[in-house]
Amino acid sequence: MAEFLYTVRAVREGMLTEGPTPEESRVLADHASYLEGLAKAGVVETAGRTQNLDASTFGIIILSADNESAARQVMENDPAVLGGVMRAELFPFRTAFRRRNQP
Repeated sequence: MAEFLYTVRAVREGMLTEGPTPEESRVLADHASYLEGLAKAGVVETAGRTQNLDASTFGIIILSADNESAARQVMENDPAVLGGVMRAELFPFRTAFRRRNQP
């Protein structure tokens, strides 16, 4: 398995500065459920977003996949991407250091 990272950014800046529309809220809930399911399945290692509420805000999703094509499929099937609420960009990734779990 290889690691990949994809970033997501809001298409409409107002979603961050003014709040999401009802449709955006629905898509964002689907996005969260999708990523949670992938995390439970062991595909997504970590996912999160910056906490600023302006155009510089972005989210990252780090995942494992057999190859770039499989990782791209995960990204393109993300409801936020499919729903046109976020644009995404995929990168090959390699974790250099990982915090060890404490007993």
